[in-house]
Amino acid sequence: MKKKISIGPKLYIVLCFIFLYLPIAVTMFFSFNSSKSLTKFTGFSLRWYQKLLTDQNILSAVYVSISIAIISTAVSTVLGTMTAIGLSRSRKVLKEWILNVNNMPIMNPDIVTAIGLMILFTSALMERGYITMLLAHIAFCTPYVITSVYPKVRRMDHNLANAAMDLGATPFQALTKVIMPMLKPGIYAGMLLAFTMSLDDFVVSYFVTGNGVSNISILVYNMTKRTNPTINALSTLLIVAVVGILILVNVVPKISKKRQRINAEMETAGKHRLKRIGTAGAGVVVCFVAVFCIVRFSSISEKPVLRVFNSGEYIETELLTKFEREHDCKVVYETFDTNESMYTKLQSGAEYDIIVTSDYMIERLIEEQFLQEIDWNRIKNKNAVIPELFGKNYDPKNQYGVPYYWGTVGILYDKRIVDQKDLAQGWELLRNEKYKGQIYMYDSERDSFMVALKALGYSMNTENKSELNAAYRWLIDQNERMNPVYVGDDVMDNMISGNKAMAVVYSGDGAYISSENENMDFFVPNQGSNVWVDAMVLTKYCDNTELAYEFMDFFLREDVSVQNTEYIGYDSAVQSTYEYFRDVEYKGISGCAPDTSNQNNEEFRNQTKEMKEYSADLWTKVKSK
Repeated sequence: MKKKISIGPKLYIVLCFIFLYLPIAVTMFFSFNSSKSLTKFTGFSLRWYQKLLTDQNILSAVYVSISIAIISTAVSTVLGTMTAIGLSRSRKVLKEWILNVNNMPIMNPDIVTAIGLMILFTSALMERGYITMLLAHIAFCTPYVITSVYPKVRRMDHNLANAAMDLGATPFQALTKVIMPMLKPGIYAGMLLAFTMSLDDFVVSYFVTGNGVSNISILVYNMTKRTNPTINALSTLLIVAVVGILILVNVVPKISKKRQRINAEMETAGKHRLKRIGTAGAGVVVCFVAVFCIVRFSSISEKPVLRVFNSGEYIETELLTKFEREHDCKVVYETFDTNESMYTKLQSGAEYDIIVTSDYMIERLIEEQFLQEIDWNRIKNKNAVIPELFGKNYDPKNQYGVPYYWGTVGILYDKRIVDQKDLAQGWELLRNEKYKGQIYMYDSERDSFMVALKALGYSMNTENKSELNAAYRWLIDQNERMNPVYVGDDVMDNMISGNKAMAVVYSGDGAYISSENENMDFFVPNQGSNVWVDAMVLTKYCDNTELAYEFMDFFLREDVSVQNTEYIGYDSAVQSTYEYFRDVEYKGISGCAPDTSNQNNEEFRNQTKEMKEYSADLWTKVKSK
């Protein structure tokens, strides 16, 4: 008989802890990596910690997160405790109704709460920023405090408070000396939960913030749009801080007990006096922090202010500081993850001076009269722009967009695995069963349908539903035969590490990946592709147009565009910068320079509402397979 291998409970515990903490250990390990790779260790270095500690945007985000967490925790703890105590004295009908209302924010998806608060602040004409984020955090933290404290209130003997008042205590003394000590475990639990929820929140914060105010979660989310190992360094410091707090929580009580034995002779009255002083001191500190933070983030700058809205990780933030110094101004910089989320924010009432967005979205904003026309006489570096980027379909008369970056979409492939002869198949290469399980597809509705439509010989801007259906069947067939993995910008690190044989990527990403991994190359199929242009546009809300024109002109300067391109990696709209990276920095990498000669290449056009909904429905079915 075969012996059964039994796993003891201790081994189960060890395996459980490995499962929980191995990702944290890996994150901390790669925070000391000398290269930008998030998966390939190339040597020990502290460069990412140095960048972290000198990046004002990161330090500001940490400051915002911690200050809002402290203030919202203090306020929500007071409100939640008062509400829980009040409920114990309320009628049954009112009590049940309030408890059900209290459970709604807890059970609701975060996105519902976020949209609701965003609409509320917009309707109230409140300028979004630090105050709105703080109010939102208080709103969603308070129900958790009530839920933690109320069970303790129910178990409490309410006659004790009445007895204390019969013996001469005031109502306040009965509250602080009798009721509060009995509720202490529930209050502490609610306080810790509120602090954790506030520090961790992303969704609500993302929708209610503005004026360049970001917390850690928003900052990290934007960092994930590109390969940025500073995330690892920031995460490691947060982990160390949490470990330090846990050590203090466990060590301080033991030290306190020793001191109590040493100071046993201390008078009881003196103890109570010190306790009151300590409590009052903590309250004063929290109030001071609240006032200081609100004044700091709500104060109006005396310098001219320019509000810029851009995609995450799509600008070298050091250049913003440089622009502020040169023009003695303040740039309020905010980021979005997709063009569609940017549009949603604009529709909710958010106002900006300059937006950096894509061609098809600019076309939509022009149609809906969100933009001002550009006065090209006020842009001194106009002649530095690549001539082919003017006169595009989204802006045929060059009235609205100042080109920023551009590129195309193609296939990145591993030369060791993919047969060069197979490249002639173009987009159909992505359905060649020889490479089953070896493909990354870009997790984008329009780009994925572009691949299928071009493979079938159709326009990627088709308004024909039968052609879209054919593209849908192409993608479904690819899913069933090839098992592709749909990814976002994490494709860069995966392909640098050589995890798959092929990936659909933007040309700028293809150039960067190929420069990091010599086994990779890039090509754009002859069936055509999307040649995209991102541009800077001037909104109708822009008041300081002089500063806005200076900003757009600044990013067309050769020295600025070179530094920006080194950080971003895409193809610059400035001709000299584009040629430098094509001929020097990325020399020898084929296909990454966008080709404007292929007549099959197109630009995305703004879809009609009907086609948006129809293609979105098809894309949902593709992703659900």
